[in-house]
Amino acid sequence: MPDAVDRRGRLGPAFTNLFTANLASSLADGIARVAAPLLAARLTDDPLLVAGIAAAALLPWLLFAIPAGILVDRIDRRHALALASAVRTVLALGLVVLVATDTLTIWWLYAVVFVYGAFETVYDGAIRAVVPSVVARPDLHRANSRIEAGEQVLQNFVAGPLTSWLLAAAVLVPLGLNTALFAVGAVLAFLLPTAAAGTHREAAADAPQVPWHRQLADGLHFILGHRQLRTLWFLSTFTGLCYSAGQATWVLFVLDRLAVPEAWFGTFMLAGAVGGLLGTVVVGRARDALGAGTVMAVANLVACLALVAVGAVPVVVVAAAGLAVSAGAITVWNVLVMSLRQALIPSAMLGRVHGTWRTLLWGTMPLGAVLGGLLGRVDLTTPMLVGGGAAAVAALGWFRFLTTLPDPADLPEETTPGPAAETAPGAVLPD
Repeated sequence: MPDAVDRRGRLGPAFTNLFTANLASSLADGIARVAAPLLAARLTDDPLLVAGIAAAALLPWLLFAIPAGILVDRIDRRHALALASAVRTVLALGLVVLVATDTLTIWWLYAVVFVYGAFETVYDGAIRAVVPSVVARPDLHRANSRIEAGEQVLQNFVAGPLTSWLLAAAVLVPLGLNTALFAVGAVLAFLLPTAAAGTHREAAADAPQVPWHRQLADGLHFILGHRQLRTLWFLSTFTGLCYSAGQATWVLFVLDRLAVPEAWFGTFMLAGAVGGLLGTVVVGRARDALGAGTVMAVANLVACLALVAVGAVPVVVVAAAGLAVSAGAITVWNVLVMSLRQALIPSAMLGRVHGTWRTLLWGTMPLGAVLGGLLGRVDLTTPMLVGGGAAAVAALGWFRFLTTLPDPADLPEETTPGPAAETAPGAVLPD
């Protein structure tokens, strides 16, 4: 059972342990995500090759997210977190060696980013599946808000400027720090309490084992059998593709078009961190005032329009403001969508459904990144105008649908977390 919230509003010791473990990995992720495009910009000035780094990072979601989801639903989820962090520790160390020996090429960077992304599918699926195991359903939005806030602070407030400054001074320092942080995350994952292992293992012990290859389509069947999740999945995927196209050449846009020095790139990205952090603060109040569905609809539209504004008026002030507004709206969207999915999906299927969801959503983003790179060859503002504009049209078209989505707190608690729930897509919330 999830830990009870104490009278001071805490989410319990199990969540605190999980949150702390995620902080180490989040800071490491932030360093990697800032360092990769900056290293690529040092190795080549071709917008398509630079955009290819984003494609290499996201392609694993198309190839490995479903197998990763099956793994998360079959093993101790603490071990899944530790495995992913340990492998990424080795990859980070390998990147240090390549840079130190002056043998890093754009193709080696592609390889490291791709394998890193493959194990990120495991980590991401596990961390999202653990949360509802240690937090009560009415508090999911609070727990997800805190996780998002921690990631925003570390990946942008800390990792962004820190990585940019250190890369400009001594490239091995942030890369070495990245290695150490992933190692810390792996150790902390092993120290998570038993509740984080997941209730799916208890259900699996009383049920016949199903071969993994027969579970590949379980997540797909569940999503397609649920009208609200199905529509939300397709809308999210199209929006994600457009947004990945819009941001594919962002680093070149900031460095070349806005003339921001490389050492100040991370500092400039603090605008997004501020917006994202504010998003985690206001999401609960906005949800209470307007309802989860309405807030999701507004946040989706605002994020797209902010991207268009940056492309339409390519100056530093507008870009910083647009980045802040967009990041805040995306954070609000992420918190509410994740909470809704965690409430709608049975615990025993969280890994597979999450993996299937990310397969299409993030698996199509490499295509968006490539399209953005091609558009960037025309002009560095074109990806934002085209990608943001197309996403805004979709946001308007499905605005009413989003307003009808339920609040996770209003949904009934899951009563059959085992295999029986897997056979009925409408078992949690019938359509």
